[in-house]
Amino acid sequence: MNPERHRYLAQRIEKSVAHCSEQDWEITIEAAMLAGTHWANYALHRRGVSAENEDIIHTSMMVVNTLRKYKIVEPELLRALDEIEELRPLHVRGDAAGSREAARRARALLEQISLHAQRV
Repeated sequence: MNPERHRYLAQRIEKSVAHCSEQDWEITIEAAMLAGTHWANYALHRRGVSAENEDIIHTSMMVVNTLRKYKIVEPELLRALDEIEELRPLHVRGDAAGSREAARRARALLEQISLHAQRV
């Protein structure tokens, strides 16, 4: 996917998640992961680090050497994306305590990712 399509989709998801309330922690975390992934792909494509046919889907499913390469170029962005991804099994698929706080954290991390990616 090309960078501009990633940007468009990320912004569309961000607009949608803005309508979620504190009680919508599952969709908030899921949306933060999806939008954050689009922003990461946008930034990596714009920097020329990844090809348009080489998109991140989940950082946990990536080949280790590819993830290392991306983290050299975008360490803060990928750290934030990793943190959102770690929230998913506990609060989207699981029933861990603190889901509302996790959703707030996911939103804050998405905001960091979005602002960073848009500066690229």
